[in-house]
Amino acid sequence: MSRFAHKVPEARGLGMTSQRARDRLIERLVGEGIRDRRVLDVLRQLPRHLFIDEALATRAYEDTALPIGQGQTISQPYVVARMTELLLDQVVPRRVLEVGTGSGYQCAVLASLVDQVYTVERIDELLRNARRRFRKLGLSNIRSRHDDGRLGWPDEAPFDAIMVTAAGSDLEEALLAQLAPGGVLVAPVGPPGKQDLLRVRANADGGWQREIVAAVSFVPLLGGVA
Repeated sequence: MSRFAHKVPEARGLGMTSQRARDRLIERLVGEGIRDRRVLDVLRQLPRHLFIDEALATRAYEDTALPIGQGQTISQPYVVARMTELLLDQVVPRRVLEVGTGSGYQCAVLASLVDQVYTVERIDELLRNARRRFRKLGLSNIRSRHDDGRLGWPDEAPFDAIMVTAAGSDLEEALLAQLAPGGVLVAPVGPPGKQDLLRVRANADGGWQREIVAAVSFVPLLGGVA
């Protein structure tokens, strides 16, 4: 049984939201190349159907992005798994900054794997909904902030890892400046239809090691607050 089911009975799900549906999703992710057992175990247990509108719950364990309102989406499970895998590749980060809370699903995945997650969301309604989900699931190692995510969270920097869940035209200098030496930033970059998922590692000498991982499609990284 999922560890979340002990706290939230509806986390167990029924039919298309049941554990069997989650297991089928994990089998598909393994078939698509996800290898990190820590990530797969969290995705197997975390009730994705609680992060989307009830009307879409039967699609929660399809490997697809789904709308969450305000012109935003909950990312495809494969993308969530791959980005998380990239963050954990060498050393498990202790403190992680997430830019773009959205539904809260990616943040909940991270919070199940690292000591502390700091998450920033520019849309107040999305953040309030995500906070309710975090409390419901007993995720107490998340700090959240309503602000322009492109600015990061300088008061809490540096971070061992940073994950950006929307695509900017380039990497944000403010975010790179908040990455600890040896830290890793994972972010989609580029215009719609021509985005790449990047992993950037901060070298001890102040330089950057930049790697293009895959072609992706994300909503744009916008400034300001709403």
